[in-house]
Amino acid sequence: MSFVFCADPLTPGRVDPHFAGQARAAREAGGTVALLDHDALLAGDVAGAVRRVPRDLGEVWYRGWMIPTGRYAELAGALAARGVILRVSPEAYRAAHELPGWYAALAEVTPRSVWTPWEPGVAPTTEQAAALAAPLGSGPAVVKDYVKSRKHEWDEACFVPDLADTAHLRRVLARLVELQEDTLQGGLVVRRFEHFARRDGRTVEARVWWVHGEPVLTGPHPDTPDLAAAPGLAAIAPLVAAFGHPFVTTDVALRDDGAWRVVELGDGQVSDLPSGLDPAALIAGLA
Repeated sequence: MSFVFCADPLTPGRVDPHFAGQARAAREAGGTVALLDHDALLAGDVAGAVRRVPRDLGEVWYRGWMIPTGRYAELAGALAARGVILRVSPEAYRAAHELPGWYAALAEVTPRSVWTPWEPGVAPTTEQAAALAAPLGSGPAVVKDYVKSRKHEWDEACFVPDLADTAHLRRVLARLVELQEDTLQGGLVVRRFEHFARRDGRTVEARVWWVHGEPVLTGPHPDTPDLAAAPGLAAIAPLVAAFGHPFVTTDVALRDDGAWRVVELGDGQVSDLPSGLDPAALIAGLA
């Protein structure tokens, strides 16, 4: 069992402190830990990024910060040239990392969504915004790019009270594009807003970790590490299994009517482990 973790930018010979507990658990379980220079990878220096990864390491799991899909493909190629194979292929990574890749597989258990490819820095017109959202009709919605939302700028760059107000929709989409700058991933997404249960003023949600279609770990969402929930997975599990990805997470939330809904699916390699969860439990699930 081998892992590639992000290196500490200040001390490149060590694991990034954010992932140190997981790396320690991997070593204690008998695994091998290699280091990736994440900053070099994002800057396009792929050879420099992988120089600390031993040759002929075989199959590895990556655990670290998010990587754009194009850079991930470059990383896979550079590692393969060193005899190191990512357990998640570039194609599988894209499918889990970007909403268009996983939406069809989980359409039954996730809010209805529409999307379109989009270039960073280009604000949509009202006509373009209206055309994008037209299949959803009227009513509330949220917007995001293929990977992330601006939920912490809820009113200005995420939530649309009524899609019938296309001018408002355009403003929210334009603000999303502006705030994402050159990190806008893939395109624009509009998702039907659903009402979720609240506890202590926060959404009742959980993060579930799946390895080869089996749930191996369930815990709180990283944004609310002290808010425990026990999600029902009966409707979700068969769909995740059929999706066929080696390692994903699902962020699930309890809708007002009692149904557990998938808010996001992500590649497990770049999904954050909430504080308070034992890293050894995740490492054991990947063994």
